[in-house]
Amino acid sequence: MAETSTTVTPGQNLNPSEKIGLELVSRLDRGRDVVLAIDLTESVGLNDEGRIRLRQIVEDSLKPGDSVYVVPFARDVALGEVIPGVNPLGIPIQFTSKSKENIDKVLEKIPFVSDPNRYGADIQRAELSIYQSIAQINQNRLRQNQSIKPQSIVWVTDAPLLTQPGITSQVWVETPADSPFRIANSSESQRRQAWIKALPISKRSQSITTKDNKEYKLTVVDIAPTVQEFCTPAPGGQETCLVTRYLINQLWLPGLISLLIFVGFVFALIKFCRLQKKWELIVDFEVTANPEDQKCRLPNNKCIAIGEYDATCVDSIDTPGAEVRAYLERKGEKLYLMPTNLAPIYYSGREITSRTFISSSRFRINCPDGKRDYEIVIKVKK
Repeated sequence: MAETSTTVTPGQNLNPSEKIGLELVSRLDRGRDVVLAIDLTESVGLNDEGRIRLRQIVEDSLKPGDSVYVVPFARDVALGEVIPGVNPLGIPIQFTSKSKENIDKVLEKIPFVSDPNRYGADIQRAELSIYQSIAQINQNRLRQNQSIKPQSIVWVTDAPLLTQPGITSQVWVETPADSPFRIANSSESQRRQAWIKALPISKRSQSITTKDNKEYKLTVVDIAPTVQEFCTPAPGGQETCLVTRYLINQLWLPGLISLLIFVGFVFALIKFCRLQKKWELIVDFEVTANPEDQKCRLPNNKCIAIGEYDATCVDSIDTPGAEVRAYLERKGEKLYLMPTNLAPIYYSGREITSRTFISSSRFRINCPDGKRDYEIVIKVKK
């Protein structure tokens, strides 16, 4: 418990392979962390368009598996049941399905009207609180060896976001006069700036005009799946890191399964290609002087007639008599001799009366005409 309650601080930069690994881990489990950060001051005063857009986000954009946090703010961030280092944004709403019940759970938590008793939105305080808390949630998952998640913050405010430390009245007049965020080198300002640099943030905004011809913005800040890396020297000239061990624990089993699937796919592809390839049968009629008298092509699941021509076969090998003595049938990687019993046929010195597997790539058959032998040597090239 002591480990999970440790407050996270910005860590070292992740290398490209660690970023790819964390992205893969986040795809193993569905869901995101979605924070609805709503400015409660009267200057925002959600109008009909703002309400419509918030409802649209909840009804259309939330996905099963999402954890939703509704975070109102003004001078301070208004949070519910918070345990620092464990659930710093309070207990989330688990969006298990796109049912009306789940949608209503989220909508009921959203303050759709401003609070006249709230004034002076300290936007940089809200940013520090939310960015550090969102990082803490994923860091807890790392320590507990759980899948990290991508994260998004939906800001509904007329205050400017991601501004430089030391916010002045010219930048944002509502920042309280005693706020430490007015001082660029205060510890709070520096921590906020450190988190903005540490998190892989991308921002998209939509302006909304109120009935008083004022403007506020609905801004979505997306944060790619990330954690804070801390590598520490260890005895024996070694170094111990958080992310490397975490990625090994998370990805070895999915990696093994993926490897087995890939190997199976390769073998299946090879087998498929082999089945599509036509075999070449080189026929040597020993009663003639030619060392090679005929070539036949044999696809999978097709046959060659031995004796008279047969329209159901791809080719035929001529022998004495007016009947089909047997068929050479290919089934996958196997070749069979199937006698018709209309005339005798011998394979490996014995008469064949039933379907027989041919194990050799070069074999001899005999189609006697009366008392005279008529031997054929067939070589199979797969």
